[in-house]
Amino acid sequence: MKIGYFISSQKPSGTDSVTALNEQIKLVQYARDQGWDSFFTGQHYLCEEDIQMLQNIPVLSRLKAEAGHMTLGIGVLLINLLNPVFLAETVATMDVIAEGNMAFGVGLGYRDVEFDALGVPKGQRLKRFLDCLDLVKRLWTEDEVSFESDYCVLDKVKLNMRPIQKPYPPIWFAANSDPAVKRAAHLGDTLFINPHATTQTIDRQMQLYRSELDSIGKPFPKELPCIKEVFCAKDKKTALEMARPFLESKYADYARTGQDKALPDDEISWDDLPFEELMKDRFVLGSPEECYEGLLPYLHMGVNHLIIRTSWIGMPYSTTLQSMRLFSEEVVPALKKESKKLA
Repeated sequence: MKIGYFISSQKPSGTDSVTALNEQIKLVQYARDQGWDSFFTGQHYLCEEDIQMLQNIPVLSRLKAEAGHMTLGIGVLLINLLNPVFLAETVATMDVIAEGNMAFGVGLGYRDVEFDALGVPKGQRLKRFLDCLDLVKRLWTEDEVSFESDYCVLDKVKLNMRPIQKPYPPIWFAANSDPAVKRAAHLGDTLFINPHATTQTIDRQMQLYRSELDSIGKPFPKELPCIKEVFCAKDKKTALEMARPFLESKYADYARTGQDKALPDDEISWDDLPFEELMKDRFVLGSPEECYEGLLPYLHMGVNHLIIRTSWIGMPYSTTLQSMRLFSEEVVPALKKESKKLA
């Protein structure tokens, strides 16, 4: 069982970005010193008017200098928004910075404002994603690549800047919808389980993922990662008091930008859904014992790399650190003990 820290790079507009970054450095250092295994952060452009966000590639590069043994996790890049050559060389460079200790997460995206700004027509989003993923793999492995489209023309080129890992870094395939879960089985090295769906939906999609792997004769991945929204405190009441304002605001932003619309039909729309209903079977908030019990079903699904997001927009550094400390001291040992039993 590996434990990862998901960095919250989004802050309220007007936040002192230097101070915020220095706080994230301290949290990564804490995770490193406690023996956590990885650190991740995601990507968005043109966030809501009250949110500012540092871009993940330079942030991860800076944090790797502090992270020691920890795996660098690109979690995720919205690859259909990027030029494939830029993407291939940038990710290869990141693998060098990580000394070959890196996971490459990819996602399709869902926000219209990003696609519109970067010139990806609605009807071409999936095709651009698939083309880009295929082209990046080819650039990393082939000596001569040709490709032509309205956004990229290659004529027998060879990419000399290649990753340390061969043939390339493990591709973690983020998926919300059922079709995306099936694509993950075919195109990814592992499924990168999302934090947004309920445990019931994830359990059903894991069965779908396993079935799809079986149908193509592909083995179950050795590493199965999952992001979860977690806040650990002395009891459930305290956890809710400390985390709710920030987690509720985060998911209100998700609802405004359509994150819930990317989920399968068995998920309820988040529009006007009370927080008490939203959190059920979705978030893990409470005492160490309650956090352990809330995460246990994922171990039984096969998850062996659990990535914890325990900070959301506007949460003070000290509050995040309290949750990380309690989680690290009491929950992590119990999860690792249980994982050994299941191995």
